[in-house]
Amino acid sequence: MNRSSKERFKKIVGHDNFCDTEEDRLSYSYDGTGREYKPEAVIFPGSAAEVAAIMCLASELLLPVVPRGAGSGMTGGSLPVQGGLVMPLTRLNRILEIDRQNQLAVVEPGVITADLQNAVKRQNLFYPPDPASMKFCTVGGNAAECAGGPSAVKYGVTRDYVRGLQVVLADGRTINTGVRTAKGVVGYDLTRIFVGSEGTLGVITKLVLKLIAQPESKSTFMVLVDGMIRAAELVTEVLESYLPCTMEYMDKTALEIVKDKLSFELPEEAGAFLLIELDGSRDSVESDSARLVKFLDDCRGVLGVRRAKAGTAEAEMLWSARRAISPASFQLKPNKINEDVVVPRSLIPELVVFVEKLSSELGILIFTFGHAGDGNIHVNIMLDKENSEEVVRSEKAKKKLFKKVLSLGGTLSGEHGVGLTKAAYLPMEIDAVTLDVMKGLKKYFDPKNILNPGKIFI
Repeated sequence: MNRSSKERFKKIVGHDNFCDTEEDRLSYSYDGTGREYKPEAVIFPGSAAEVAAIMCLASELLLPVVPRGAGSGMTGGSLPVQGGLVMPLTRLNRILEIDRQNQLAVVEPGVITADLQNAVKRQNLFYPPDPASMKFCTVGGNAAECAGGPSAVKYGVTRDYVRGLQVVLADGRTINTGVRTAKGVVGYDLTRIFVGSEGTLGVITKLVLKLIAQPESKSTFMVLVDGMIRAAELVTEVLESYLPCTMEYMDKTALEIVKDKLSFELPEEAGAFLLIELDGSRDSVESDSARLVKFLDDCRGVLGVRRAKAGTAEAEMLWSARRAISPASFQLKPNKINEDVVVPRSLIPELVVFVEKLSSELGILIFTFGHAGDGNIHVNIMLDKENSEEVVRSEKAKKKLFKKVLSLGGTLSGEHGVGLTKAAYLPMEIDAVTLDVMKGLKKYFDPKNILNPGKIFI
């Protein structure tokens, strides 16, 4: 990018919102993967009109543009692998409307997910998608990746709450998709095409989101189990009679690395941990809670059950431990491969057995935790990238894991997306004809391949 081009971009957003110093380029060169690719510059639009002008100029210059939320993604989706511009949408951070009567919110993409949840809660409404990074990730980034979270078992994922979008296309044109109403079948469902497209088809500049009524009450349960396989079996048994709003698990290694977050001692025989939450009316939560405790007390392999009411210090303590797993895992090794695979939840025990055998077979540390209620398991392959043998074994473990997941009727990603790190494995899951159709969509929406190039497809 020459000096003249830089001046043209500065004219769109103002000099203070265009950065090309070494420090700024470095700051936006990485995401949750830890990989680094420096952009040529970083640009911060303040409106949809500025986004459109940026894309129009980038199209003219054939300059790659990478839309970015908070950079918390785990598959390299916001990395500028071909240089160009990184375009954080953090200045587009307004909640434009909360329509209590029709249970809708209209927001810009830079709104922090937790801020939206808190704002609608004050109106006695609820926005359920709750990725672990919700205190700093953005709604636009969630939509681009179709983020999930613990509440997905009952409430679904981000795509289930996006009614409509405003999107700027690669050439700077702006389109509006979807509706504000509960029903709407006029034309193609373009909204679903953009949700989960990882910024490769267009830049989301506004979202119309569905809200629901705020649950009246919630109870949180910690269930200690004597082994991971038994815990996985319990997931299916509980779901036969209950519909928790969250159902998480940790294996023994995950428990060990976050035990300092717990206010009580773990029994030595504890081999796994289930975190279960029920929500709804006060009467239904109390009734279901009593039944659940009785059911668990009578279950084989259950070592103990603790109940904490939502909003209490004990409930927050349990969630603090759950959220701490990923950062705490670096106590074990300096690097990790974090895969968010999904299998039918009845087959979680088979996947757990496979992962334990894989770890032993390859002599590499692998532990698991995740969203047991919907079969979305986070498999963490721990390694030291300075050890070439560990790198080889880790990649072998990843490929064997993917083959097993697909053989069980699962999928390679439940919420992290494809991005850069899973692109090479896409043909394992998607047949050639379907991939050609997807590539055709990319070519139609972005014929010059300037929007987040190098992602999803190799």
